[in-house]
Amino acid sequence: MTGAPDDRTLTETGLAPGRNGRILLIACGALAREILDLRAANGWTHLDLTCLPAKLHLYPEKITAAVEETVEKHRADYDGIFVVYADCGTGGLLAEKCRALGVEMVAGPHCYAFFEGNDRFAEHAETEIAAFYLTDFLVRQFDAFVWKPMGLDRHPELRDMLFGNYEKLVYQAQTEDPALDAKARDCALRLGLAYERRFTGYGDLKGALARL
Repeated sequence: MTGAPDDRTLTETGLAPGRNGRILLIACGALAREILDLRAANGWTHLDLTCLPAKLHLYPEKITAAVEETVEKHRADYDGIFVVYADCGTGGLLAEKCRALGVEMVAGPHCYAFFEGNDRFAEHAETEIAAFYLTDFLVRQFDAFVWKPMGLDRHPELRDMLFGNYEKLVYQAQTEDPALDAKARDCALRLGLAYERRFTGYGDLKGALARL
């Protein structure tokens, strides 16, 4: 994965983490940059981060087992573990597993909801059934996570079949970045969708981490 940790544990010292009040965040690699930015901006030096590959989202049935394996691997080294995944297509299995393991996780159906704020997202979810969402990460990795996996690089004629029922692309911006805005507009153009930019910042993610 480009630009984000992958199966690595990050500490302030680079040494093996000790307990002493430390909390491990087990996160989707697609959230690595945002988590590291929040940690640095708020001085949350007690939080360590290990990321699972972002491409697990292409295979949501594998997420729960990967999280469980990582919890068991690191449990003895930390006073707490927090899972920075929402449901993410696991059909409630991840939440059920986290309860069984005795660890907390981010609330919400997916990152689009908690970036915007779960309550706010739910308010307009029914009126945006025809919206396709991108975050900062997905704009940067549009080709790797959308265009190529869907075969649009090889068969552009699939676009109307895959996206014909969508009306607009909503870019949920975590940062103020004109270059990303321009790229997101291009993504909408390539998909044949109307474009809307919606600045969300970090949404509920910041509050969830602040509680730790």
